[in-house]
Amino acid sequence: MPLPRKLIKVTPSRLGTWQDCRRRFRMAYVDRPTPPRGGPWAHSTMGAVVHNALKALFDLPVERRTPDAAAALVGTHWKDDGFADQAQSGVFRERAAGWVRDYVADSDVTADPVGLERWVSAPVGTIVAEGRVDRIDQRGDEVVIIDYKTGRHALTTDDARGSQALALYVLAARRTLRRPCTKVELHHLPTGTVAAWEHTDASLGRHLTRAEESADEFQLAIDTHKAGGDPDALFPTTPGRQCGWCDFRRSCPDGQAAGPALDPWAMLAP
Repeated sequence: MPLPRKLIKVTPSRLGTWQDCRRRFRMAYVDRPTPPRGGPWAHSTMGAVVHNALKALFDLPVERRTPDAAAALVGTHWKDDGFADQAQSGVFRERAAGWVRDYVADSDVTADPVGLERWVSAPVGTIVAEGRVDRIDQRGDEVVIIDYKTGRHALTTDDARGSQALALYVLAARRTLRRPCTKVELHHLPTGTVAAWEHTDASLGRHLTRAEESADEFQLAIDTHKAGGDPDALFPTTPGRQCGWCDFRRSCPDGQAAGPALDPWAMLAP
């Protein structure tokens, strides 16, 4: 009797990296030691600060969860990593504080979330779906998956529906928390908008199938590489605009040839 198949651990980051560029996947998850990464990006710093400030807000007593307190927490957690200089950093610190202040002013922050930066992990189909959820709220009998976004562009229902990460969080949260979960929300702080989607078993099944297919592909490439396969053939590059901000650009001649490197602050909204 054949041994049961080993489940493949999957995170949204792994899946996204595999789908974007297999060479980057190899350098991030296969090569040891890991090739040196590039420096910090200002937009990533800004996003992390906003996440940390909102997490810290819910650690406060309810009566202290005010818009001004939330804005002050941005200053508490702020870092200058990736910014051109302190002047630019200061401009965006104030911008982020304004986003968080407005968000809290327009939101009900009196209820304690079920989870903040909560790690969820569960076997589903042929994979183990894992990831860290920004926030999980209890609403009635169900829990809702919430993801904070700080990017340049407003988000739509299509973004919420098409997010493989959010779908995997739903599947993992159901098993981890043992509660019903179908709804996902993208909270875009720069515009103060919420893009929501209510998943069905069919829509979750489609996301799961795609995740399983990608997991099978990258696990086969990893196993073949371990058996002596050509790493460059198994993990080819996908040159494009994204090479300008790839963390492994310095170790990838194809990426360097694809175009110039971006400044660490280039992806900030104007």
